[in-house]
Amino acid sequence: MFKKILIANRGEIALRLIRACRELGIRTVAVHSTADATALHVRFADEAVCIGPPPSRESYLNIPAILSAAEITRADAIHPGYGFLSENADFAEVCENCKIRFIGPRPAMLRLMGNKVRAREAAKEAGIPLLPGSAGVLKGPAEAQAEADRIGYPVILKAAAGGGGRGMKIVRGRDAVTAAFATASAEAASAFGNGDMYVERYVERPRHVEIQIVADEHGKVIHLGERECSVQRRHQKLIEESPSPAVSPQLRQRMGEVSVRAMERIGYNNLGTIEYLLDERGEFYFMEMNTRIQVEHPVTEAVTGVDLVREQILLASGEPLSRKQEDVQLRGAAIEARVNAEDPVTFAPWPGKITGYSVPGGYGVRVDSAAYENYTVLPFYDSLLAKVIVHAEDRPLAIARLQRALGEYVIEGIRTNIPFHRTALADDAFTSGHYDTRLVERLLASEVGTRRLRQAIEETP
Repeated sequence: MFKKILIANRGEIALRLIRACRELGIRTVAVHSTADATALHVRFADEAVCIGPPPSRESYLNIPAILSAAEITRADAIHPGYGFLSENADFAEVCENCKIRFIGPRPAMLRLMGNKVRAREAAKEAGIPLLPGSAGVLKGPAEAQAEADRIGYPVILKAAAGGGGRGMKIVRGRDAVTAAFATASAEAASAFGNGDMYVERYVERPRHVEIQIVADEHGKVIHLGERECSVQRRHQKLIEESPSPAVSPQLRQRMGEVSVRAMERIGYNNLGTIEYLLDERGEFYFMEMNTRIQVEHPVTEAVTGVDLVREQILLASGEPLSRKQEDVQLRGAAIEARVNAEDPVTFAPWPGKITGYSVPGGYGVRVDSAAYENYTVLPFYDSLLAKVIVHAEDRPLAIARLQRALGEYVIEGIRTNIPFHRTALADDAFTSGHYDTRLVERLLASEVGTRRLRQAIEETP
């Protein structure tokens, strides 16, 4: 077991990792920018090292500074959390060369699944269903048009090294391919330093369902069921739940078995999430894989009783899986709402000082956050402020519990998207479970939705 772990992250996930380490008896090192000197993860870690100024590229993405911090504090492992360097194969490899354990998959797995084209090829070879698409990276707009003609419109252009909705364009006719390719490729090059593109068939009303994978260093793999992540805006997840109201026990078993077999075949290790599109007929198709802990991991923890961060650390230390597939049982329903520091109507980031703060509580409510009264939400980083997670015996009660919890959450001095969450949770499509990835778009375009949103803003404490 590790004696000391450096947490290469900030905010709520850094605090979450520190808590898991403390329960395991492992000392922790927090790294932070100058702007984060008073952050909670700095306060609660056993040691802290400043690694640079506020911009991420000069601090939380500064590999030499992070490795120097690990060396001077004699940390024997680094946990990257999510975002930042969590899926950076070069970083994982450097850690390995420096005899520091990277808590996550091997560098080869990060490289394989981090590139969307290679990941599609690996998924196909491993027997995971794929949407019709290009066999590899497109050589240019002419090839993109030829492939789109072959697949049939609409299609979606995607960045090979992308994520988070950047470098993606929906194309509904051949006349739009060239312009869309140029725009998407330029966006991808700017965001990821790689403008490579591929194309696949576009599903008009998909659901976004993902399978949580857990794999040890000895070839054993299990899954922990699915998460529904279809409540999104511009491909950014806002509300997640488990189990999915669209997934039957039979479909869950099929998706899980396909996912486990694929991960066994490629030799995957540690935690990972395989993301699927579920079409109107209930057929699922590989979309991508995230080789890290997910933001929405608490909903899986709630319904399975498995501490995923603890499991991640134990697996990285070489421990075998502590359970078999037949031991995994989903109990009740869990929903997570991501509370962002942003305007609830325009979704524009809203940094600033929190002048009043009170978190919700009560049976079945969990809040993961690093915020506090007089905390300043910084403009340099992601706007995620907190995650409110509820667990209940069934989905209707979970929705009611989350509504109640959000109604108790007091955050003064800045704006948050809590009113939006309360509006979405009350929407008929969501409450019935019959929704897809365009729920937010339709909700904000409807008169009823905008009226409910205005009312929710007025009622927010």
